[in-house]
Amino acid sequence: MVSNASSLGRNGVHDWLLLRAAAIIIALYVIYILGFFVVSDTLTFETWHAFFASTTTKVFTLLTLFSILVHGWIGMWQVQTDYIKSLALRLTLQLVVIVALLVYAIYGTVVVWGA
Repeated sequence: MVSNASSLGRNGVHDWLLLRAAAIIIALYVIYILGFFVVSDTLTFETWHAFFASTTTKVFTLLTLFSILVHGWIGMWQVQTDYIKSLALRLTLQLVVIVALLVYAIYGTVVVWGA
């Protein structure tokens, strides 16, 4: 088996499981949001604010955000390892993607749990 310096010790089964788990969480979140729309009579700012102020919604939203970020990281890693053959360029691009995903994670956490 060929060792890849940028794989960080992962394998295909691990990535496959992470992608499937992330996809399930994202799908459940979509059902959760759609259920809120179906159950709500009229959507006002107060209703929407109360829904997103609940701890359950905050935790589920953050879990979904992290699932999207994991999904994005694995997808970008696969595309980069398939199409970018220069190790230095690939590692540089992967660093850029990691920094961007960390910024998204921090900003998303601030948005969800902020005032």
